Amino acid sequence: MHQKNIRVLVVGCGNMGISHAHAYENHSGFTICGLVSRGPSKEKLNASLKGDYPLFDDFEVALEASAPDAVCISTYPETHESYTLMALEKGCHVFLEKPIATTVEGGKRIMEKALALDKKVVVGYILRHHPIWNRFIEEAQKMGKPLVMRMNLNQQSQGYMWDVHKNLMQSLSPIVDCGVHYLDVMCQMTQATPLSVSAIGVRLTDEIPDTNYNYGQLQIRFDDGSVGWYEAGWGPMVSETAFFVKDVFGPKGSVSLTQDNKQSDDIDGHTKTDQMLIHHSAINKQNEFIQKDQYINFDDAPDHQQLCDNEQAYFFNAIAQQLDLTNHLQQAISSLQIALACDESVKTGKTVLL
Repeated sequence: MHQKNIRVLVVGCGNMGISHAHAYENHSGFTICGLVSRGPSKEKLNASLKGDYPLFDDFEVALEASAPDAVCISTYPETHESYTLMALEKGCHVFLEKPIATTVEGGKRIMEKALALDKKVVVGYILRHHPIWNRFIEEAQKMGKPLVMRMNLNQQSQGYMWDVHKNLMQSLSPIVDCGVHYLDVMCQMTQATPLSVSAIGVRLTDEIPDTNYNYGQLQIRFDDGSVGWYEAGWGPMVSETAFFVKDVFGPKGSVSLTQDNKQSDDIDGHTKTDQMLIHHSAINKQNEFIQKDQYINFDDAPDHQQLCDNEQAYFFNAIAQQLDLTNHLQQAISSLQIALACDESVKTGKTVLL
């Protein structure tokens, strides 16, 4: 395939679709061949891009008409499996926003199809393309075993973002939609097998299905003794206090990501961090610390768009260099499996063994 001409169809023109479309224009290896959305978001996106691209309301029509080499899927999760399978059957590579599907079986069907047809499927685990989060994982691994991992991402949402969150909660809870990122990080930090999860959740609004909840918290145990918790809440009632906790400690000390003056609805604040704090637990005979805490400042931390550019550069390389994505897909399915087990725990009130 000529390096300059991976023709990509962008499906879903909301938050992530916007960022991915700009990433394709920022990358010399991609050419956008169409924008797809059910509503007016494609017109708004088209107006913000350098090119003027064909617009489609219907994915199947667009897939036929635009003849893409690759498809970028940033739609609501209930369409992920069907759209990806359609794209693969048309001979396309796929960039797919997380979660890979709404069921583990759906994720496995995607993986099997991709491997059978020798097509690349990259799942949008944005934190894997973040140099500071990669450093966070490295530093956490220096703290010994077992690890205690404490993380959250609560969002006080209103206006457009509350509509987005309500739409997401037609098919997924916040701890599944966001939790897959942080469960993936915990698995990377421990390099251990998850054993069990327990979770609690509560529905704080009548504006979402009565089968779902807009606040949840999970706890996970690993076979190396490590434990972790993650919480996520969405909605106009959510507190801004302590909405960003990214903190790990082990026998040898702790490592934490900190932020300055971000708000929970700031999309850059979900991934961007200003500072890392490294603390060493070593003490002398008087029980006094023998090493000072270390603060690492990140003045050149990538913003949300730069991270999306990084993701699409990885997608390009996966296609151009024929990267083996088997592990990548297995890990995407694994983190989804853990998150869905948390959902099951919320609904049954029981610990779920993995």
